[in-house]
Amino acid sequence: MDMHTVVSGEGAKRGLERVVVGDGRAAGVTASDVLAVARGGARIELSDDAVAALAAARGIVDALAAKPDPVYGVSTGFGALATRHISPDLRAQLQRNIVRSHAAGMGPRVEREVVRALMFLRLKTVCSGHTGVRPEVAQTMADVLNAGITPVVHEYGSLGCSGDLAPLSHCALTLMGEGDAEGPDGSVRPAGELLAEHGIAPVELREKEGLALLNGTDGMLGMLIMALADLDTLYKSADITAALTMEALLGTDKVLAPELHAIRPHPGQAASAANMAAVLKGSGLTGHHQDDAPRVQDAYSVRCAPQVAGAGRDTMAHAGLVAERELAAAVDNPVVLPDGRVESNGNFHGAPVAYVLDFLAVAVADLGSIAERRTDRLLDKNRSHGLPPFLADDAGVDSGLMIAQYTQAALVSELKRLAVPASADSIPSSAMQEDHVSMGWSAARKLRTAVDNLTRVIAVELYAATRAIQLREGLTPAPASQAVIEAVRAAGVEGPGPDRYLAPDLAAADAFVRAGHLVAAAETVTGPLR
Repeated sequence: MDMHTVVSGEGAKRGLERVVVGDGRAAGVTASDVLAVARGGARIELSDDAVAALAAARGIVDALAAKPDPVYGVSTGFGALATRHISPDLRAQLQRNIVRSHAAGMGPRVEREVVRALMFLRLKTVCSGHTGVRPEVAQTMADVLNAGITPVVHEYGSLGCSGDLAPLSHCALTLMGEGDAEGPDGSVRPAGELLAEHGIAPVELREKEGLALLNGTDGMLGMLIMALADLDTLYKSADITAALTMEALLGTDKVLAPELHAIRPHPGQAASAANMAAVLKGSGLTGHHQDDAPRVQDAYSVRCAPQVAGAGRDTMAHAGLVAERELAAAVDNPVVLPDGRVESNGNFHGAPVAYVLDFLAVAVADLGSIAERRTDRLLDKNRSHGLPPFLADDAGVDSGLMIAQYTQAALVSELKRLAVPASADSIPSSAMQEDHVSMGWSAARKLRTAVDNLTRVIAVELYAATRAIQLREGLTPAPASQAVIEAVRAAGVEGPGPDRYLAPDLAAADAFVRAGHLVAAAETVTGPLR
């Protein structure tokens, strides 16, 4: 499983799925379609409507190409070289050259699911009838994805304006039978060999087609969609671990009462509070906050958990709206309009997507931060209300979870660095023609790392909270909490006891959260969480 994939178990279901592109829906494809193709290997088909739209737009491009007047992307150069008129005998070479020269990425390979999302979203736009690409080129894109061939795309090369140019160019290079790609067996080989093995003929690009394959926000959009899917699970997971910590600290669940959240009507806050209340229903630990050391109220990291997680949920809702709009868009430059015009535009600028990618990174950092503060409270004998120092078996001889919290703190510190917005930066390129860029690809890449690390942060809180609850002898946890404890122990995460090699326990807790098993275990008692 890809290290960034949090939601798992879907691939087996989706392997037999079929996604139809251009079936008349307003948005063309849905976020679920993107996940099905990127992560589940769903097969892609082009609808008759899509093929007709492709052919109609191509007819417009062919008619313009036959005229003596220069048209950007059809009979001119590109970017800062757009002033040169290209003669008909050089236009196929022009399209090949833009793909080859723009396939200039560097650094490590990006993940297979990212490349599949990138290609599928570009295919979606190609099939909109606004790009002028021939139907056979679109079909080749679908054939490559269906064959399980994944172009080698590198980490660096996109400024998030004029689209994700270098990443998309490496994908287009594969369609031409050039460059390297990963086969279905995971081996990297020359793309031409892989196409031949699967009976796929390399495409011979014509006017505008090379440009149309490169000009899109598809990489950053694909990563946004996958991050939102992962965060949907992680925010539920964080509600569960916050509830477990509240139990372990003998906190009061009165702060979760729906009437308290109704008077500050942020929907995400209400959802998080409801989730925590559902997990804690029937607990024998909550409400003991006055027993030994009187407290007027719990610390902010416990009491305000719904407010912080809820704000993140509302941020996700906004990001989801942006993703939905971008899915409905046809991003290219120039675009073919229904009245026959081919017009330049700036729709390739990634700012709308870049901003929400950065906004999510801020929310992720804050969710990780509050989870770490709760974990630290569980380990501090001065604030844990009767728990042993560091949840150790024999404190002094044993160090317990002391260094697990160090690891969690290091992850949270990294989350804070990753929250610095990429979209606040811009660096001019193409001889100052492209003098303001979005850096949306960079925002997406750091968000993937942040989501990955948030999973680990939540896993450490889970590990500490379940251990702490089991140390509360004589008190009975909520049924949902008990279901989580039993499931996580069955998954190889050990409970209280003398010091042992800790990394395997943390890795098992990470895998448990990452696979969605934490949410699944709680929901066996609570029913679906919000």
